[in-house]
Amino acid sequence: MTVLTILYRGPLASCDYDCPYCPFAKRRDNPTTLRADRAALERFCDWVAAQPGEIAVLFTPWGEGLVRSWYRRAIVRLSHLPNVRRVAIQTNLSCRTGWLDDANRDVVALWCTYHPGQTPQDRFLAKTNELADMGVRFSVGVVGLPEHADSARTIREALPAHVYLWVNAAEGHTYSDDEASEWETIDPLFGFSRHPHRSIGVGCRTGESVISVDGDGTVRRCHFVDDVLGNLYDGSYADGLRPRACPLLQCDCHIGYVHLESLPLYDVFAGGVLERIPSRERHL
Repeated sequence: MTVLTILYRGPLASCDYDCPYCPFAKRRDNPTTLRADRAALERFCDWVAAQPGEIAVLFTPWGEGLVRSWYRRAIVRLSHLPNVRRVAIQTNLSCRTGWLDDANRDVVALWCTYHPGQTPQDRFLAKTNELADMGVRFSVGVVGLPEHADSARTIREALPAHVYLWVNAAEGHTYSDDEASEWETIDPLFGFSRHPHRSIGVGCRTGESVISVDGDGTVRRCHFVDDVLGNLYDGSYADGLRPRACPLLQCDCHIGYVHLESLPLYDVFAGGVLERIPSRERHL
């Protein structure tokens, strides 16, 4: 049976960091939004628990989810469900890590981003060491801005050898071949991020085995295509699942283009597509 991969993004849009390249920096959600986000997440987890088929979940909140107790509880709960193959979340790792003691380490994973200037490097690395000691799967990454290069090299040297450090091409930034080559010494897979991928008319797994779900249960093929396939909770989305080509000219975000059938990334990241962990034996 095919695993249904769900990218979930609820109402949460608040973050404890102030990154200059992020529109949600230091944004605060009001109590009404936070209550709605919590209720939506709990409803989603109840739905997953009731499904007969295998499911993988990546939480992609606009803000920072792990500073909210309901995201930590949800991840622990989902990690123990027999039908959940993987549950992962994108995070700045500003939260404590002890809650992961209660999670199923075979299922849970973290996609961690280091933001220079937002937290001391030693503090961030101490948390990655805690994850490694706990046996939690995780990747670490940075945005490929010139001013981040030294930090990225230091982080790479300090991380355990088995931990992948990815580099995202900065939005709107053009890389010369020499610059790209420098980033590739840190992340050998940087080439996949360097340029947007032409996607119009190209087959994509989104809308077939991968879907995007918001807090109301509205289902779209991915975060970047607005067309609605149906609703998760009334089951109307299911009739819309089928092979299809991308309608957009290009795709420039990893959580989108990783699913393009024209790219080899399901092989590159075999076993770690959601948490962005490549198959090291073959690709790093």
